[in-house]
Amino acid sequence: MIRLAIVVEGETEEDFVKRVLAAHLHIQGVEPYPILPHGRGGDISVARLAPEIAKLSWNFDFVTSLVDFYGFKDKGGATPGQLEQRINRDVNSRIHQSQGESRTFAYVQRHEFESLLFSNVCCFGAVFDNISGNTLDALREIRRRFATPEDINDSSTTAPSKRIAQLMPHYNKRVHGPDLAMETGLDLIRKECVRFNQWLTRLESLGN
Repeated sequence: MIRLAIVVEGETEEDFVKRVLAAHLHIQGVEPYPILPHGRGGDISVARLAPEIAKLSWNFDFVTSLVDFYGFKDKGGATPGQLEQRINRDVNSRIHQSQGESRTFAYVQRHEFESLLFSNVCCFGAVFDNISGNTLDALREIRRRFATPEDINDSSTTAPSKRIAQLMPHYNKRVHGPDLAMETGLDLIRKECVRFNQWLTRLESLGN
């Protein structure tokens, strides 16, 4: 069994790995271990993430990350892909390995974990018994305006989590996020979210 460390943004992503990804990857021969950097979430930056990934590379077969583009501290004008390259270069310089031989590869979710939850907004109705029809319609309208859930933008008021919170003040990221992901299912999430699907496909390949 391949041992894979996943440095996660916070407790929501930690639960997502444990409750949604783990069973799927186990079938592929991969055992994922979600790890909070320095034991706590948030405040993600290249300077914080790269040393953690490098350190974990000595104890795991592979190391990746699951962190949000939204709120990334030192992203500047970089894209998620450019941030991943910066992290990978920093990590490789620390453990003296080339990109081609790397057992470490960063993943930055565009724009944040909650984007995945827009893969099928009907699942909000399954998780929240008292959700109104107007709220579901508003969630559908948000999804309709974007080509994919991962295109939902990331300003302080329009990031996916902010949109959900505005419509559903009782939404709790830690409690409801993994529930919604489980209800949606990995098959539909990866069909709707191309970037996430590419990352998950790479994780599956590690078992081969």
